[in-house]
Amino acid sequence: MKKYDFDEIIPRKGTNCEKYDHLESHFGNGNAIPLWVADSDFRVPDFITAAIRYRADHEIYAYSFRPAGYYQSIIQWQLARHQWSVEKEMILPTQGVVSSLASLIMAFTGAGDGVVIQPPVYTPFFSCVRDCERRVIENPLKFENGSYTFDFEDLERKIDGQTRLLILCNPHNPVGRVWTKEELEMIGDICLKNNVMIISDEIHSDLIFGGYRHLPLPKISEQLADNCIVCMAPSKTFNIAGLSTSYVIIPNKAIRHKFDRFLHTLHLSNGNLFGNVALEAAYQYGMDWVNQQNDYLEGNRDFMLEFFGSKMPRIRMVVTEATYLAWLDLREYGLGEAEMNRLLIDKAGVVLNKGSIYGKEGEGFFRLNFACPRQVLEEALIQMKQVLGS
Repeated sequence: MKKYDFDEIIPRKGTNCEKYDHLESHFGNGNAIPLWVADSDFRVPDFITAAIRYRADHEIYAYSFRPAGYYQSIIQWQLARHQWSVEKEMILPTQGVVSSLASLIMAFTGAGDGVVIQPPVYTPFFSCVRDCERRVIENPLKFENGSYTFDFEDLERKIDGQTRLLILCNPHNPVGRVWTKEELEMIGDICLKNNVMIISDEIHSDLIFGGYRHLPLPKISEQLADNCIVCMAPSKTFNIAGLSTSYVIIPNKAIRHKFDRFLHTLHLSNGNLFGNVALEAAYQYGMDWVNQQNDYLEGNRDFMLEFFGSKMPRIRMVVTEATYLAWLDLREYGLGEAEMNRLLIDKAGVVLNKGSIYGKEGEGFFRLNFACPRQVLEEALIQMKQVLGS
């Protein structure tokens, strides 16, 4: 078995890299350690780069289609990784998960319809709904005993006769929850009872830590499978977000047909030649690499928990069950979010995401991306301690 090196430090500046090359223009500190944009600093695995190079050597990159192997690799991955049986007909390739969300909102709702989101949550959930001129219905998560859960009573109160969709984040970005079967069943039952369709963003579903298991929403029941759409991609898992590799899985034939027609109307189904090659290689050969990456990420998570617990106890880190994103509660320092953010950037030289961008419930929290070599992570935490103290 090949051993992959996640300690390797790979320079990314000067590659039109949003995470590094926007540090100066966005934050005023081009030398800060960037722990903000949700991609990783790990080298893309060799079997993906080999597949891309092999195809690139042909030297004609004209119109292409997705071969049978593309779909079969998705089917095999979902079965092996999540014990989920998917049929080829259920899979619709898309341009990206965020553009999929916007497209689904446009396809299945009208102007003024309500769409439920559950903050603190991934920022584009807000903008996709608002930019489509739909009504955001916020059903905030409950923060209890250092962890998050759904507020089912609040959800039932807020659903009205014009609520059409609920956008679920599973696993959840930024709070790192892997929702349990019982939690998903309760969300599903409420939505079924009120005729609200669920869009389940499961882009982080491969990045699960020990003791937890991702449950694709359609596996809960046939009724729920008929009432949901799952958005997925290998982009976070394999660090190929620049290659347009997303897809949706829609078990319900009528819903699938309607969305397929929508994509074709806007000519959004062609995709990216090298993205298609990368997806097929990733899902065909990537199981061992992902397992090694997850072990490394889990080690980074545990390193942070120990560091904060012993050296900076005023930072309370929500235990991350999945994703490579840590959710940090910095409210005990008593500083406003803007002041804390500038202190981290200007004095500690570390760029995180302000919690308020994920909804008002995130005020006083920060999101930290720990998909980086441990040496870099340790340096960032030490610099934070030097400025903030214990």
